[in-house]
Parts: sequence; C-alpha cells; structure tokens
Amino acid sequence: MPVQRLFVIAPSVARLIRKERGGERVREGYFPNTPNRSTYVRIEETRSSLILEAASDGGPEEQADLPPAHAQALLAVSKGQVEYLRTRLSIGSHEIHALHFIEPAPFDLVVVVPSESEQDFHPLPWFGPEVSVEPAYRRRHLALKGAPDARNVDVTNRALNSLLDLLEDRLTTWPGSHEAMIPDPSAADVTPRLKAPAPEPEPEVDEEIGDLHIEDAVIRELARSLQPRQR
Repeated sequence: MPVQRLFVIAPSVARLIRKERGGERVREGYFPNTPNRSTYVRIEETRSSLILEAASDGGPEEQADLPPAHAQALLAVSKGQVEYLRTRLSIGSHEIHALHFIEPAPFDLVVVVPSESEQDFHPLPWFGPEVSVEPAYRRRHLALKGAPDARNVDVTNRALNSLLDLLEDRLTTWPGSHEAMIPDPSAADVTPRLKAPAPEPEPEVDEEIGDLHIEDAVIRELARSLQPRQR
C-alpha cells in the first residue's frame, strides 16, 4: 500500500478550495495504541466505520461499517478526537484530499497517495512544506497529542494559477518536473522605465550685477535730461 504524502497548505488556498468545491465534515475518535495495531472510529456524513490499522505506516487496514448510534457511542468514549472538512480533488487517476482541521486547532493539510508505479512524484506548486515523515501531522497524533505549531506558507502567482487550473478542470495529467522551471508571472517586467527629464534650473542672476545694470540705466537717463536743448 503506497504511503500517503502530506503537505501543509496556506489557509487562503484551503479556503478557495472549499469555496469552489465544498467539503464533507468528518469526525474521528482514537483509542490507545496496542503493540500491533491501532483502532479508531470515523463518522462521515453518509457513513460510520470502525477502522483497525497496522501499527506501521502503509500496513493493511480493516474497516467495518457501524450503525450511526454505535459510532456516536464509541466516539464519546474515545481518548482523543479530530474534526475536519475534507474536499476531494483529482488529476487523472490521482486523488487529492484537502483537509481543513477544526479540532484540535485550525490548520490545513493536503493528502496525496502516489500510485505504486510512480517513481518520481512532483508536488504541485500550491503545496507547502512536506510533513509526511513528521508524526505530529498524523491524525492519530493530532487527536491524542494536539496540533503542531502553525507554519507560514507563501502563496505565489504561479501557485494560484496552478490551483485555478485544477479547480477549472484544466489538468488531466499530473504535471512533471518541468512545471517547477516555469517562471512565476508575478515576477513582473523589470525593464527600467525612462524617467521624464527633469526641468533645467533657471539661471541664477547675481543680485549685485543686477543692481549695477539698474544703476547704470538711471545714470544714463539722468545725463540725457541734463543735456542742453538745441534751439
């Protein structure tokens, strides 16, 4: 059984997914581990189940349907619980689950199970840090130990476009590694723009020179007035 790949995603990305595709509320109650397997009860909107899973990741899992009343009774006596909204997405044969956790604390994950024949798995641009090998992000650990510290995930323009392609059903096959090489359109045109020429400063006039010109003109005018008139 292929191992699940877990990635943190940004709350804004998770919110957009729920807005476009909705979500199904799921509650799970976990019981103390035993040496070889663990047990939990899951209540979905249309189904209730008791699940036995092997202690090791990727091991076999047994699931039995339960009447809703029995599932609620088991949930009430479980040691720890999680509650989340699950949105199912798909690309070809690949299924993606976006999980918005409500309890024990708000945060968002995306779960992908790569096919057994897939040798080289490439996360989508809107996936955040991978936490597949971190026990703190497993639902059992969340139920019994509480939520991990929040992580910040940046959302780029390329990530948003990739998600919109998925939500608008434009992706039919899982993108390859070349997708990571596509430049982010948010890296806008950085060609330097020509600035308007600055107005040339007006030439400064020396105040002393200006005063001399005025004085000279006054003297000439006075000299003309004193010249004797011809008769």
